[in-house]
Amino acid sequence: MGRRADVQRDVEIEDTFAEAFPMIAGRVLITADSESWALAAAEAAAGFASSIIMSPAEAGIEGQTIRSDETPDGRPGVMIQVYNRTGHEWKMQMLRRIGQCILTCPTTAAFDAMPDAKKRIRIGRAVSMFGDGFEKSDTFAGRKVWRIPVTEGEFVVEDRFGARRAAAGGNFLIMADTQSSGLKAAEKAVEAIRVVPAVILPFPGGVCRSGSKVGSRMYKLGASTNDPYCPNLRGLVQDSKVPEGVSCVYELVFNGLTPAHLRKATAVGIRAAVQIPGVRKITAVNFGGKLGPVKIFLRETLASE
Repeated sequence: MGRRADVQRDVEIEDTFAEAFPMIAGRVLITADSESWALAAAEAAAGFASSIIMSPAEAGIEGQTIRSDETPDGRPGVMIQVYNRTGHEWKMQMLRRIGQCILTCPTTAAFDAMPDAKKRIRIGRAVSMFGDGFEKSDTFAGRKVWRIPVTEGEFVVEDRFGARRAAAGGNFLIMADTQSSGLKAAEKAVEAIRVVPAVILPFPGGVCRSGSKVGSRMYKLGASTNDPYCPNLRGLVQDSKVPEGVSCVYELVFNGLTPAHLRKATAVGIRAAVQIPGVRKITAVNFGGKLGPVKIFLRETLASE
């Protein structure tokens, strides 16, 4: 793990790294007549997507609302990201989430928000088949779109959506003396990270209480509870990483379009978390470089900010 040092409010920041990895990502701008309807569609489209370990995708909502003067149709918008390991699975998840969660939501439209991606997939064309032959191809705000008849009126969706390699699995752990102080620190960290552009936190409320390790000691599972970081197991496992006096550990997990986005999120998140009394230590989960090639060093991110 490396050397340790005490910084900021006497909180120990372990000199270690989070281990991120590449995944295929898409970015969808959802617009609607109101921010609340755009957000409703975004929340539905980003559902059941906390971790690729068991979810069919990783997805989340970016923290900043898009103003009406920044969207193609002059309406307020919300941005989501959708991640998967393979191109085929990514395409299917984009189709299902746009078709089942955005198309069905009142007043919404869906536009690509990855215009510089080299690979562009005809997601909108596939969704347009819901129109049963009454769908129409059109050009809108310089974009090729499909107009799909629905009982409310019509749903507008862009023809092609960009797919690119992005960085998933940025993380750090907040170790606190109580559950209350740990959760407050995690909430503050989430609040800070959500200000960082192009970053999502896929877990509920941005916080994970059930960090996992690769594999299992007892069962044929791809992942299981990260027992070295479970406070209740401190006296039961030989390799416990939980310091004395720590009774709660929360994990912040985040994905971003580039490793630089993850580094920024790491720095602002840690700085916010350590301001809460009761936080004893900040560390990160890694598997010695075996999980992914992107290393986010905690101390380096703080020094660069």
